[in-house]
Amino acid sequence: MERIRELPEEDRPREKLLKVGAENLTDGELLAILLRTGTNGKSALTLARELLKEFKGLKGISEASLRELTSFKGLGLAKAITLVAAFEVGKRVKRTGSPEKIRSPEEAFNLIRPIVETLKVEELGVITLNSRGGVIGVHRVARGGASRVSVAVKELLRPAVKDLATGIILFHNHPSGNPKPSPEDLELTRKVKKACNILGIELLDHIIATGEEFFSFRGEGLV
Repeated sequence: MERIRELPEEDRPREKLLKVGAENLTDGELLAILLRTGTNGKSALTLARELLKEFKGLKGISEASLRELTSFKGLGLAKAITLVAAFEVGKRVKRTGSPEKIRSPEEAFNLIRPIVETLKVEELGVITLNSRGGVIGVHRVARGGASRVSVAVKELLRPAVKDLATGIILFHNHPSGNPKPSPEDLELTRKVKKACNILGIELLDHIIATGEEFFSFRGEGLV
């Protein structure tokens, strides 16, 4: 059994990070630091390598649910929570470079892309904006299955009312990779627009995103 403390000091993940920097560690070494300890006769480094193999790399681990991670033999709840939290921090850091204002569908897509690009199920959310087009918040409202998500219009608009927003942009993803709107997407947009008119909130756009592409209702003249 490989034990980290039995490795040469320069090969131990923590010591190696101190010496050469995090950017020079392998994916397995970085994961081992997050895992902290091994389990069931395995070192943290061995466990990290097995995780990478099972989930086919860091991307696969970042997309895995808490249930999927804890089902991996040797990975308990505490370690799984640490991994989920670490990858979520990375996603949020990626979003910090997003514009403070939304001026185009492309900017809206770039804002939500880190949220939706790894999702395996449909998720619906709302970007709330002030009268100057400034982003107030990005709210993830509902999660569905692989091909559809259902939510009441009032739940979608709740963040806008809470944020005192003057405008909103709906967004959701299509895990299929095809951003073309379904009849249900068109009907939901119609209902939300009608409700927004009553509340005095402007529906600025509805973005349907995949990892690489997006469909803009405003860009197609549908809002």
